[in-house]
Amino acid sequence: MQPSDDAERLRGILPRIPNEPGVYRFLGAEGEVLYVGKAKELRKRVSSYFRRSGTPHGRTPEMLAQARDIEWVVTASDGEALLLEDNFIKEARPPYNLRLRDDKSYPFIEITLRDEWPRVRFFRGRHLPGNLYFGPYSSARKVREVTELIGRIFPYRKCKGAKPGRPSGSPCLQYFIKRSLAPCDDRVAHEEYMEVVHQAIDFLRGRLGDVERGIEREMAAAAEAQEFEKAALLRDRLAAVRHVHERQAARIEGGEAFDVIGLHQGEPGANVQVFRVRDGAVVDRQAFYVENADRRDPAEVLEEFLLEFYWDGSTIPPEVVAPLVESDGVAALLAARRGAKVTVRAAKRGPKRRLLELAQHNAELAAQAEVERLARHSTARIEALESLRDGLGLEGLPLRIECYDISNLGEQHVVGSMVVFEGGVAKRAHYRKFALRDVQGQDDFAMMNQVLRRRFERHANAGGDYDESFATLPDLVVVDGGKGQLSAAQAALREVDVSVDMVSLAKQREEVFVPGRREPLPLPADDPGSLLLQRIRDEAHRFAVTYHRQQRDADLRKASMFDELPQVGPVRRRRILEHFGSPERFIAASREELERVPGLPGKVAREIYAHLHKAG
Repeated sequence: MQPSDDAERLRGILPRIPNEPGVYRFLGAEGEVLYVGKAKELRKRVSSYFRRSGTPHGRTPEMLAQARDIEWVVTASDGEALLLEDNFIKEARPPYNLRLRDDKSYPFIEITLRDEWPRVRFFRGRHLPGNLYFGPYSSARKVREVTELIGRIFPYRKCKGAKPGRPSGSPCLQYFIKRSLAPCDDRVAHEEYMEVVHQAIDFLRGRLGDVERGIEREMAAAAEAQEFEKAALLRDRLAAVRHVHERQAARIEGGEAFDVIGLHQGEPGANVQVFRVRDGAVVDRQAFYVENADRRDPAEVLEEFLLEFYWDGSTIPPEVVAPLVESDGVAALLAARRGAKVTVRAAKRGPKRRLLELAQHNAELAAQAEVERLARHSTARIEALESLRDGLGLEGLPLRIECYDISNLGEQHVVGSMVVFEGGVAKRAHYRKFALRDVQGQDDFAMMNQVLRRRFERHANAGGDYDESFATLPDLVVVDGGKGQLSAAQAALREVDVSVDMVSLAKQREEVFVPGRREPLPLPADDPGSLLLQRIRDEAHRFAVTYHRQQRDADLRKASMFDELPQVGPVRRRRILEHFGSPERFIAASREELERVPGLPGKVAREIYAHLHKAG
């Protein structure tokens, strides 16, 4: 079926779509979700994708070319559609929806309230119910700066683990430098410790005035009770909080708490600036780059960003100042999440309007800087590829480069790696790894030959078990090593009747060898093409070593499993492995199969089976 036929078939679906509020999804050939959207009138919105007049924005033509079906869900209201759209996006992670760059790995600050003695720590990953999270932050450095600051001010425990303390049982250095209350040694009551944790939480929420007043009350109580050492520590803590509070230069009268969101769109995405105002002071500014936002409706981009940014965090303020005209749906969802009223509006005058303009201007400057950065990187990549073309005497630019490396320790766990760079950028989805078989001794040449032969045999048979990485021929093959590895790779390509340009790169002197030439090419060490080759070679080495370690660690885990088996010593272990041939087959064996192992009593076999299945 041709793409035009698919487009006509999709148009044929349009009359069946109701003109009610809801969510629609474009699906690919395998049923995967390509894009999720919401609409007040579903048929009208989906039909707009197929208008013959006008130019579709951004990556819409690319998405429509891949689409094979449309699904929709009718909702009771536009606000319900907004929430359902957000749920679908978070579940499916569609490639054509707006997303924060590296959105899966944005860091947070986690308060482990599930622990009896909570910690404050840097965190990435899935959020646990019961714990408190602040973020997302735009960089790991920002999180570490904040955690280091509050760690100096608030003496919560700094040790790892759900329970406080060290194996020795004695307090750590943090206690003696007054940065921990040492709950591990029963030196602090739980109520007093939790007061410190709640002060840290208020500090992270920007309620610096509340923190100051709380410390002042504690200090007065300690002085009245003549606990002068404690009062002195609280005095120092109060001075630190006031120092942070007074450092904020941009202030707004009234002690309000709100966020200001600025947006600027450009190619290829958009930049969003978030100004956090607490107790009348701008306490933080964060910048986020948003993908798939080029030429999309700004209101749509902002709605998606607000839900993405606030939904997993805990610090939703009572007011969000953003350039949105209609924002009731987003405000209602954030209010439900916060458990209190939230206003989302565009400020029209006064200090908030000036802050909004400042955020917009910062977003514009950041977006321009991103475009310039991408242009510089693109120019540098083209220069490196042109340098490679000229230095190696290639007919065209080596847009796709594949590099191969071998990793082994003796004859154990011999593996190979294939990394791919396209346009001078790593294409990790096309990386492949090889577990090498039937290689006698440490024959690096035979190992390299096997890897190249297997890779290009897969290209010859691409019509069967299709793999996009193997189906695509490279413009240049790079092998890690010298003339020997290069000869082995050439032999492998001759065996499978494939012809591509090829070089080898020797580690010791970073020498580049090409077929038919005894001496290395005289490429300068600081040449952009040489540096690109070295970067690709280092990436292939890293990928191979990582796979080698995974294989080795897996075998070590299997070996340790035998140590835990009841009544199994070295002799019985050898008989088990000789009978089954591998740990995998032994683990998968039934009880009857275990009982048939020569020299293994039936009672012992049954105990082993029960132990394996009890341990999972």
